[in-house]
Amino acid sequence: MILVTGAGGYIGSRLVPRLLADGHRVRATFTSVSRANSLWWHEDPQVETVQMDVFDAASVDAAVEGVATAYYLIHGLADPDFERLDRLAAETLAQAATRAGVERVIYLSGLVPMLPASELSPHLRSRLEVEQVLTTRAPSTVTLRAAMVIGGGSTSLEIMRQLSNRLPAQPLPTWMNSRLQPISVVDALEALVGALDPRVPSRWYDIGGPTAIGYGMLLWEFGRAAGLRRRPRVFVPFLPEPLVADLAGALVGAPGSTVEALIDSLSHDMVCADDDFVTDLLPPGWQLMPLRESLQRAIVDSDSDCDRRDPMERMPHDAAWTASSDGMVRGLTRGLIRLTRR
Repeated sequence: MILVTGAGGYIGSRLVPRLLADGHRVRATFTSVSRANSLWWHEDPQVETVQMDVFDAASVDAAVEGVATAYYLIHGLADPDFERLDRLAAETLAQAATRAGVERVIYLSGLVPMLPASELSPHLRSRLEVEQVLTTRAPSTVTLRAAMVIGGGSTSLEIMRQLSNRLPAQPLPTWMNSRLQPISVVDALEALVGALDPRVPSRWYDIGGPTAIGYGMLLWEFGRAAGLRRRPRVFVPFLPEPLVADLAGALVGAPGSTVEALIDSLSHDMVCADDDFVTDLLPPGWQLMPLRESLQRAIVDSDSDCDRRDPMERMPHDAAWTASSDGMVRGLTRGLIRLTRR
């Protein structure tokens, strides 16, 4: 039995059917079981859906009972107090996994720059802390660190989509010259499945696609894939990160704290230290999806049934704000309120 925590989230909801395709039995956790009803795979006989409160030890104990491997896909980025909550959740899961004799925990984290923890953004510092909690307190732990996962409905992709559609020009603060190495959700899922192999050692892996690119060029590539008119790029040398976070949060429908946490990470290079994951986690001969192809597949909106859709596409169960036409109005109102309080 494989446990997938956060099965209703972006990665979890796509990982479950990928595991089913390999013949695994899956226990999928939700904060509310009713959330499972929106997922096309929830009635599969190989899936058990359970309600789990990650802050309640008894609830987590019940979820991990009889489990060989647990995927940890939980984070509280949308909550302003996410650092404390993420640490507490990881501690609860790690302790329960140890009590239940879980053989392995697989954690999808964020790519961590080679910097002292004190210089990391709160978002990255929290991801690293969760990794350390799981590594030291849980059984064998394999951590996959991704800078950005590209796919329709993913937080990063949809923020790019909304900013590209709504800004007449592309403002680029100098601290956004950093590079990152995005990975397609299809490649990320394959790496997550590969981490099940007992021959894979307990360690962390940087996972990324074949291209490292600057943030400004990534926005340009997205616009090209989406067929948008090319926006002029305006370099703004002294634009502070908090102001950019507020402005970006005002223009997109994502939760403000999520946007702020992600913007806060843009001043660091997010490039893989090595490509060990290709040989250790991916099937022989697997070809990583090129960046341009991943962007093109991510922006497709098809009307086919979910079980026949490309996992790269946005799904109906993805976060509502990623498809909301009135998200800009709500976002502008929220952003203006925050700006007036500064």
